[in-house]
Amino acid sequence: MGDTESPFHLRSKIWIEDEKGAMVFGLGRYRILDAVDRLGSLQAAARELKMSYRAVWCRVHVSEERLGKPLVVRDGKGSRLTAFARSLMKQFRRLQAIVETESDEVYRTLMADAIETIKEQPET
Repeated sequence: MGDTESPFHLRSKIWIEDEKGAMVFGLGRYRILDAVDRLGSLQAAARELKMSYRAVWCRVHVSEERLGKPLVVRDGKGSRLTAFARSLMKQFRRLQAIVETESDEVYRTLMADAIETIKEQPET
């Protein structure tokens, strides 16, 4: 059974919370920062992500407050990421890749064969 590809796959989401359980950073914040980085403004990022400017600004602002460091700074008529934001994004990508790889392996080891075995057993 371990030699065949399972029709089931593990999916998970990761995010960072503060000590109160409040969102600090996750894939949504990552996507916002990525859009700001590529497009050079919060307004353009909001348009691309089909969000209001206020929603984008609030999410960035809340993350900045909880992290205690700026993520985005004004740059002329636009915005740019801080070095801290770029580092945070890079480390988040690394964390996400590690979690996905490790969780896939754990799933294959603990669950994939068990699901296939249970699925093949006749119901009683």
